[in-house]
Amino acid sequence: MTATDVLASIWDDVAGTQAPLDRGGVVVSAVVAALLVVCFWPLVRHVVTIAHEGAHGVAALLSGRRLSGIRLHSDTSGLTVSRGKPTGPGMVVTAFAGYVGPALLGLGAAYLLSRQHALAVLWLAVLLLALLLLQIRNFYGLYVVGVAGLAVFAVSWWGSGALQTLVAYAGAWLLLLAAPRPVVELQLQRRRGGARTSDADQLARLTRVPGTVWVLVFGAVTLACLVQGGRWLWAPA
Repeated sequence: MTATDVLASIWDDVAGTQAPLDRGGVVVSAVVAALLVVCFWPLVRHVVTIAHEGAHGVAALLSGRRLSGIRLHSDTSGLTVSRGKPTGPGMVVTAFAGYVGPALLGLGAAYLLSRQHALAVLWLAVLLLALLLLQIRNFYGLYVVGVAGLAVFAVSWWGSGALQTLVAYAGAWLLLLAAPRPVVELQLQRRRGGARTSDADQLARLTRVPGTVWVLVFGAVTLACLVQGGRWLWAPA
């Protein structure tokens, strides 16, 4: 199979439609995602951090800033460095994007699944992870993003149709269900006097709106995405 054949096959997958899960399948995918969030949070937190830092990077580029690189650490923290004006709308957008990024990605995946594009969800995930890999500036980050990308690629290329659809649904649920938890953790850290360089506190310095208000906004966005995303995932079943 030539490279052209591979790309044509992938494009057919992305442009085509796949049968949605039935009601039972949607429930199973949601339960699997919920169990992962509850029982394997340290592992899931890496997925959330990938989405969080990736969202910072995309927001930086879209707002006209120059992306210098992204680092992911074994404690599930991350750092995105961009160059540009230290104040202004671009910096506000960049700082805001992180905590809402996983939820918005989950919402986008849910929308595509409601249109019966399960393979589009998987291949877009592979593409985004590949692009993110180019911006990673530390070994652990390369490892985490590389493993995630290879796992999604393996399902997209070799998985059965039923497995691909189930994984796409579970991935969407995972992002939607996991997104609010870091927001809660952030506020708990802030109440204990920590996280003074967090996104919320950076936004407070940039906008003069209290950090707690930004945390509430993060929470509202993630919960709204969960509600709407859940409706989209349930609707086509």
